[in-house]
Amino acid sequence: MEMSELRYDATLPAGIEALWCEWTDHEKITKWFSPEANIEPCLDGAYELFFDPSNHDSMSTKGCRITKFEPCALLAFQWKGPDQYAQLMNTPPKTQVEVTLTPKDETTVMTITHTGWGEGSDWEEARGWHDRAWKGVIADLKGHLTPNQP
Repeated sequence: MEMSELRYDATLPAGIEALWCEWTDHEKITKWFSPEANIEPCLDGAYELFFDPSNHDSMSTKGCRITKFEPCALLAFQWKGPDQYAQLMNTPPKTQVEVTLTPKDETTVMTITHTGWGEGSDWEEARGWHDRAWKGVIADLKGHLTPNQP
């Protein structure tokens, strides 16, 4: 039995096509998520984020692949945790992230779902770390989309 998923809903001030590009364009994602990225926007394409560009083997999603790809609607990819949870989560990648985009008037509703959590205190700690991290990622994306807002 696995721990419950992490799920976040956010209404963002961007059209669905623009938001899709934020998640699938390696140059755009480096402005708000990770300083370096290798993204091949297609099913089974690479979805690699490098949080330490000087060392691609550390603090990265190196080797992760896109598992679902429906342009402007659904993007899912394998996920690796940070170095402190590497032995628990990363070989092979044991969790998956799914991003769904739904147009709503002039905005887009983005839902991020992170699944595949195991059981035990180590998994609870890793899940808690990711809960905080995803909230920060969403805040960074909102700030990126509305740079002049307080």
